Amino acid sequence: MTPRLVEACERHIGAPPIIVDAQTELPIRLDVDEPLSVGADRVANTLAASRLYQRDTIAVDLGTATTFDCITGDGAFMGGIIAPGVNTGAETLVRRTARLPRIELEEEPAAVIGRRTDTALQSGIFYGAVDSIDGIVRRIKAEWRRPDALVVATGGLAPLLGPHCRTVDRIEPYLTLYGLHFAHGHVTGARRTRPLRRGRRRG
Repeated sequence: MTPRLVEACERHIGAPPIIVDAQTELPIRLDVDEPLSVGADRVANTLAASRLYQRDTIAVDLGTATTFDCITGDGAFMGGIIAPGVNTGAETLVRRTARLPRIELEEEPAAVIGRRTDTALQSGIFYGAVDSIDGIVRRIKAEWRRPDALVVATGGLAPLLGPHCRTVDRIEPYLTLYGLHFAHGHVTGARRTRPLRRGRRRG
């Protein structure tokens, strides 16, 4: 789809778009075995985290996939984890299991123990995601030996799940977009501007 989107931007906006990927010249390092395979979202998250926080960071991106990015304070992407996204996993469960209803994850369940099929599903998906995030973050910190790494939740489900994760320090739903903002400024030589809206700290 990228060539078609480039053509659409040039035709309707009148400006050539800047494509951000693992080959874009940015002030970050992809310190992994296969740097060219690193997704554009993780490149953008690395740039944003290094610019905004300037410390070792674990970015938990809650999108179609749930990714955990290990980013050093000086802008090195050290690798991470890719897991099924919360909604992706829920849709697969419903599709592959007989008589389970499709549900929307919009708020914290009223109770952990569901007394109906739909509330049992809501609880399992919600708390399964929360405890998975906390468990994986703890494992990353132990293996990476960065017990004080800042943990930032981003992506569409960050405002919903982030406040319930004990390991999450900051909620920044637009981290990837900030990364694109910084990438544009770097590539074009534009003066860096401060984002208009920032996330919030826990507590």
